[in-house]
Amino acid sequence: MTLSRRALLGAPLAGLAPWALAQSGHWPNKPLRILVGFPGGSSPDLTARALAEPLSRALGQPVIVESRVGAGGNIAADQVARATDEHTIGLMINGNLTIAKLLNAKTPYDPARDLAPVSLLGTAPLVLAAGIDTPGSTPQEFFAAARAAGDRWNYGTPGVGTVGHIGMELLKARSGIAPVHVPYPGNPQAITAMIAGQIQMALLPPALAMAQVRAGKLKAIGITSAGRSPLVPELASLADAGVRGFQLEIWNAVAAPASMPAAIVARLSALIGDIVRTPDMRERLFQQGWQVVGSSPEGLANRMRADTALLGGVIVSQGIKAE
Repeated sequence: MTLSRRALLGAPLAGLAPWALAQSGHWPNKPLRILVGFPGGSSPDLTARALAEPLSRALGQPVIVESRVGAGGNIAADQVARATDEHTIGLMINGNLTIAKLLNAKTPYDPARDLAPVSLLGTAPLVLAAGIDTPGSTPQEFFAAARAAGDRWNYGTPGVGTVGHIGMELLKARSGIAPVHVPYPGNPQAITAMIAGQIQMALLPPALAMAQVRAGKLKAIGITSAGRSPLVPELASLADAGVRGFQLEIWNAVAAPASMPAAIVARLSALIGDIVRTPDMRERLFQQGWQVVGSSPEGLANRMRADTALLGGVIVSQGIKAE
């Protein structure tokens, strides 16, 4: 027998029956695969490769990172959802685990139904970056200028349905600004357009944003988390700047097929949590732009539900579709 994913999420791990825990005693008996839906050198790829070696030592089996690039990580996520070998997991971003089906009804997997949460690895705020010549020397002055500009200002994103897109639509609703969306192939192109004055703002990962801010090419208005972040300690949150009811983070996590036995999920979660919270891994992930969490399956499940509700509300109200 196999415990269902609902049973895993509905009961403490300590309450798993001894027979269920015993089922994982001979696991793993072959290499474990970590599927990543983004190219080599991307943040998910780097995180998976940093995790693979210590996880291999802990399991006593090789851990192989395999790229399945495409559809914003959803190709890899779908392959994880379909895996039945009990030796395939995925390293995914928040969009793969929350809003994928809401954005595109043709997405072949349903995150809530087909994936089992294992561990929330790390979180990071986004930075609201603006062109160096945009008005305002304080966040309050910037937002006043943005409200006055209305739809004469534009914002850039790495595409329709990305966190940068949905997050900016949420920011618009919370702050009263009304810039027009301009999608680009990726954040680097949006940054280039912002430096050139073609767009006025964008929500960017901290490392990308602050490299340009410190070079004097962009300015940072604030971060999207509830308070200050050790990743960018010099920046106040947008909430502190007067934008109430706005909080958004990007994150990455490990998920397994929903069919994976709960005892194996529990074992993986405990091992991965211990690994990412070691000083060495904490520092490695911090340098990649992540604040380490290393949560339980329940912790990741709670985050998935909360973000699905928050971002899903924006998707529905704005009619956002990523076909």
